[in-house]
Amino acid sequence: MNNNNGLGLFKLTFFAIATTLASGVFSMTGDMARNGAGTFSVLVGWIIAGVGMYAMAMCFNRLSLIKPELTSGIYSYAKEGFGEYVGFNSAWGYWVSAILSQVSFATLLFAALGRFFPLFGNGNNVASIVGASVIVWLFTFLVMSGVQEAVTINVIIVIAKVIPILAFIIFAIFLGAFDLDIFTSNFYGEDTGLSTSEQVLRTTYTTVWIFTGIEGAVVISARAKNTATAGKATELSFIALFVLYALISVLSMGIMPRAQLAKLPDPSLAALMEYVVGPWGSTLINMGVIISIIGAMFAYTLVIADSVYAPAKDGAFPSFVTLENRKKAPVASLILSAAIIQLLLIVVYFQSSTYQTLYTLATSAIMIPFVLSALYCLKTTVQDNFIHSGKVTPKVWVISILGTVYGFWMLIATGIENVIISAFIFAPGFFVYLWSRLQVRRKLFETKGDIALFGIILAALVVAMLW
Repeated sequence: MNNNNGLGLFKLTFFAIATTLASGVFSMTGDMARNGAGTFSVLVGWIIAGVGMYAMAMCFNRLSLIKPELTSGIYSYAKEGFGEYVGFNSAWGYWVSAILSQVSFATLLFAALGRFFPLFGNGNNVASIVGASVIVWLFTFLVMSGVQEAVTINVIIVIAKVIPILAFIIFAIFLGAFDLDIFTSNFYGEDTGLSTSEQVLRTTYTTVWIFTGIEGAVVISARAKNTATAGKATELSFIALFVLYALISVLSMGIMPRAQLAKLPDPSLAALMEYVVGPWGSTLINMGVIISIIGAMFAYTLVIADSVYAPAKDGAFPSFVTLENRKKAPVASLILSAAIIQLLLIVVYFQSSTYQTLYTLATSAIMIPFVLSALYCLKTTVQDNFIHSGKVTPKVWVISILGTVYGFWMLIATGIENVIISAFIFAPGFFVYLWSRLQVRRKLFETKGDIALFGIILAALVVAMLW
């Protein structure tokens, strides 16, 4: 399926980078150190994340090539592979995760601004909530003015946000800040009191969070020239981001010992930059944080809207969500998403919620849609192998299996309690699903598997409430 007026590879790649490269990159070194990961475990964690997330990205790439008619990404892969109720839950979980991510970005943005303007405090006071609300609605109306225009602006923002990160890498290398003795000291994290396997597990949440958004090109694939372009953009953006992340992580561990890194305030990269070049370096990184979060929020505005708009066109969500304006922007889903974000920002104020709390919930919610996409890739591989009498290439088998294994690894590594708590996110979706099914006059549950899934979600909800 071709759309000659759609987004090309260059813009889609930058879009996927924009949705991924946000706050996490500036805090990941400190986060891993605080979680108790030593140098060796961090390196192992990056190897696992690199192989696993690359396989996941290639699963998206493969599906975009062999299933070009599935233009709704994560939703359509889950629906096609495992049924309509599973597909709905994949879309619902992803949408809620993206909304929570947007709220977490807003909280961190004003916490970062608080370093320059004390008025904003830790990012969860009245001034911060008002400021975040203005930005959320401003971006909503900007995207309403035209998707192509919004993505073009996004390219400029990506370039601006990468400059401070490249500056850190260059200064760390050429000013001799990296010390091999520091890098190798306490290599196995003996001071943490944790086993190597426990340390590696504790790197997972950070690596998953900082790659959240890599699927952005797939989510808006209906707006691409074709779905293959979206798949290729996902692969290219992953490679570029992995190189950046790995360089920052390795260089940081050679500048300060783990125990010292663990004590750095967020964003830890700002403190490292100050250590390398002086106070102006911290200012540069903090400005980079602000630009990066603003860029991610801008790009996520469209991702959030499309993640519910595209399934709604297929009948998975109530029909009013499909309303467009004359610029072909999904106006109803944009306003609905912004309204929910606004409500959650108010909750943040009254509950004094933090960035870390919000991104923990967002990461828990997004893992299941990721796993379902990888499972569907594996399912198509098995089917193709039978249809074509064993002619599926070893590469396809490898990426399908590794992507699926990594998906389950993410679920296990983040803890069973977080998977169960995600029932608070998935259970309310049933009422939206019921609404949409009544609208199209379709049977509520098509299969026994749907009924079983509904039962599992309810059971998890009961356990989560008692827990």
